[in-house]
Amino acid sequence: MEPGVEGGTEANRVMKEGSFSDNVGTEALRLIHLPATSNVAENSPPETSVHKFSVNLSASLAPVTPGFPLIINSSPLTDAFKVNWLSGTDFEVVTSGKEQLDFEMEPNIFELQIYVKDDVGVTDLQILTVQVTDVNEPPEFQGNLAKGLDLYIVEGANPGFIYQVEAFDPEDTNRSIPLSYFLISPSVNFRLSASGTLFSTTEFDFEAGHRSFYLTAGVRDSQGLQASTTLHVNIVNINDEVPRFTSPARVYSIPEELDAGTIVANITAEDPDDKGSTSFLLYSITTANSYFVINQLTGTIQVAHRLDRDAGQLRQNPTISLEVLVKDRPSGGQENRMQITFIVEDINDNAPTCTKFTFSIMVPERAAKGTSLLDLNKFCSDDDSEAPNNRFNFSSPSGVGVSGRFSQDPAGSGKIVLIGDLDYENTSNLAAGNTYAVIIQVQDVAPPYHKNNIYIYILTEPENEFPLVFDSPSYVFDVSELRPARTRVGQVHATDKDLPRSRVVYSISAGGASFQSPNIFWINPRTGELQLVTKADYETTPVYILRIQATSSEDTSSVTVTVNVLEENDEKPICTPNSYFLAIPVGLRVGTNIQNFKLTCTDLDSSPRSFRYSIGSGNVNSHFTFSPSAGSNVTSLLLATRFDYASGLDKIWDYKLLVHITDGNLLSGRRKAKARVETGTVTLSISIIPDPTTIATTTSRPQVIRQVLRKNVYSSSAWYVPFVITLGSMLLLGLLVFLFVQLAKAIHRHCPCKAGKYQKTLVKKGEMKNTKRGVLVETIQMNSVFDGEAIDPVTGAVYEFNSKTGTRKWKDPSAQMPRWQEPSPHGAAPSRPVAGEGAGPPGSTGEQDGLSSKAQVEDASPSSRNQDGKLGTPKSRNTALMSRAFPKLHPGK
Repeated sequence: MEPGVEGGTEANRVMKEGSFSDNVGTEALRLIHLPATSNVAENSPPETSVHKFSVNLSASLAPVTPGFPLIINSSPLTDAFKVNWLSGTDFEVVTSGKEQLDFEMEPNIFELQIYVKDDVGVTDLQILTVQVTDVNEPPEFQGNLAKGLDLYIVEGANPGFIYQVEAFDPEDTNRSIPLSYFLISPSVNFRLSASGTLFSTTEFDFEAGHRSFYLTAGVRDSQGLQASTTLHVNIVNINDEVPRFTSPARVYSIPEELDAGTIVANITAEDPDDKGSTSFLLYSITTANSYFVINQLTGTIQVAHRLDRDAGQLRQNPTISLEVLVKDRPSGGQENRMQITFIVEDINDNAPTCTKFTFSIMVPERAAKGTSLLDLNKFCSDDDSEAPNNRFNFSSPSGVGVSGRFSQDPAGSGKIVLIGDLDYENTSNLAAGNTYAVIIQVQDVAPPYHKNNIYIYILTEPENEFPLVFDSPSYVFDVSELRPARTRVGQVHATDKDLPRSRVVYSISAGGASFQSPNIFWINPRTGELQLVTKADYETTPVYILRIQATSSEDTSSVTVTVNVLEENDEKPICTPNSYFLAIPVGLRVGTNIQNFKLTCTDLDSSPRSFRYSIGSGNVNSHFTFSPSAGSNVTSLLLATRFDYASGLDKIWDYKLLVHITDGNLLSGRRKAKARVETGTVTLSISIIPDPTTIATTTSRPQVIRQVLRKNVYSSSAWYVPFVITLGSMLLLGLLVFLFVQLAKAIHRHCPCKAGKYQKTLVKKGEMKNTKRGVLVETIQMNSVFDGEAIDPVTGAVYEFNSKTGTRKWKDPSAQMPRWQEPSPHGAAPSRPVAGEGAGPPGSTGEQDGLSSKAQVEDASPSSRNQDGKLGTPKSRNTALMSRAFPKLHPGK
């Protein structure tokens, strides 16, 4: 069937005769003219009409949803068809062109499911059957033959078979119907048989110009349909000639140091088999070398490696010989060889060089003129291999301060000599800094005159021409003994005329020692400033003689420094005793020297007549005074006014006086305001012993609580004390054990008693009746220490108490009314007799009382001392007084 011709079914006829839009709508949405069957020719182009149909809208007249109707499925599956909208509710099934409809090779019957849907969701589905009809097709050439084929024939080959041409008839799937082949444009050189065999009819010569031919082969089927294709027959040339070199040069002179890739020669050749063309010739260098490479296609020789005429093998032999090979195929072809030579020429490409370009020379400042300083020829050379490229000279020295001091002798030789003065202290040399930067150029004598700069630093070496000298032959400084540490005493300074100035370091080489410090002075090593390390003491050392040493890098010098310590009043008066305890009766007469107590004072920097005594805090009601109060270093403590406890004027029984001793007694009012006055202190503790006879009848006795505190203070510096005590205790204990053992042995050895003897009666018979029976009472006493006494304010009785536990007990009544003795002739305070001693039992004698009183007086006298032999402190004396004045009663006494 022809393309585009529709089938003659009844449905198609109805579509052609009637209008699709005249259909009256029914209640249901449905497809009009479906189901149906239509035909379409194979190989139909896209948009070929297959079948037309329309859509009958539902009772709601809802329009068809955009995109519907459509083909939702097909059997077999295919994309060769689609639905196009025509107008209104008219639609058409056409070919899509996505798949080729081939009757012979593909399925030829398709069932298409067409689905439609309106906007209210009403749908319909119908089947359209499409049959593909057969169409007669011309023969076809397959594969590369359909596009045209290249054929190759070797030149000189005998005429005969070349190629078998084959075509295919799509209608003859079994290939039972023969096809007819022919040349559309006949050729005298070729023939194509009816069966498709291509033959050559002549012998071809490539060099004669027969190199390729174009043939058009045709094929025809039984119904006269035909097809054609192009055959390109190529004549292949045979390689049978040796290539010939055409470049005339055999020797090449080239300069050294050419860049890599530079073309130095162009080797050409030709192949007689292919005259006028070199595209098939291959070039190579057979000689082993690293300097050159050849382009294997063009024959150009290029530099591959640095050509240095001045180094390696080229310095000895600048000639390089190579063999060039040309061939017409990579292997198995024709080839030819040729020898060429390269001569590498020297150029002036190296600048004069030196092993070092910077020199530093130290020249003594007193060096003589004409002294040779440096020979540059020993360090410089030129690597060029041939003259004059390897020759060089030196330019004249240049630089600041160089002229008139340095030169070359002879000129251009590179030999530097001294022609001027280098005195370091010379002002002109100082202006130049005694350092000279000499610049000399080493340069070629041939173009392009390469050059390099040489830098020579000439430094003048100073010499020790002048000594290190202090500004003064000796120094004298004064410093007050009141000045604290780090006080500036003075400054020394030493100089050296030699330049450059070297650093001077100062130090104290001798002197400056004191009793407290190995050196009370410190000198700043850089500035020479002398400072105090600690305060100076005029009384210890009034004058210090120091030896100050100055040291530089070359010299050493010393100078004597005298430091006078200026006397100042910086010492406090020191009195003995520094603290003291005194006990006096309440009725002591005014003007009495209290216990003959005297202060003896000294001052290292003041006269004995400069002392002044005053009592500061603690002298309530001014009961105490010193006489004399000024102008002497010895003074006595006097009672100035009586005590009045009865009227309540005095209420303090224990006085603690702070005595001030100043050393400004000899100063007038104006001088005293400006002068420095030092003050010493002495602490006196005075206990007033009340008189019981006067207190009992007047007023109630105030409550007095005395507590004895015993405190053991251990000092780490007295470590040996517990060690010695412990060691002595262990030795004593060992001795006691030893004596006890010896005593036990002696008793055991000498005692004649036996164990049975102790069972006999100790009295005779008949004596038992007259024997008085006695009561043996064994008392175990708990030793409770009562370390204090107090007077009950209500009863006036004395009781003892323990300061830690608070335990109390009444004191023995016999000891509560002590008897007071008159003061001793020495002024000692009377002491209360101790129960059992002063008061004594009825059987005691007056001699014992006297001894007791004497002991008490001695304890209270100023000459009494403690265990260490020193004067008793208030604490120790208070303990002794309490033990005498208020003794404890022991059971059984």
